[in-house]
Amino acid sequence: MRVKRMTVAEGKRVGIDRFPNFHKTGSIRGMKKLYYGAECLLVRCGSYIYNVTSDPQIYNQATI
Repeated sequence: MRVKRMTVAEGKRVGIDRFPNFHKTGSIRGMKKLYYGAECLLVRCGSYIYNVTSDPQIYNQATI
């Protein structure tokens, strides 16, 4: 799975700040391996990457 992107305005509209996140300089591979699992859905919004696995509609709305 890829990390999709979303603008900050779109992120505010869908309430992306309620999901767990980490900074964009963090290791995606490491976070998937240690915390989120290999099949998690990640969306980058601004300077952070959010785990939106519990709400896949947000992942589907984001662009590649």
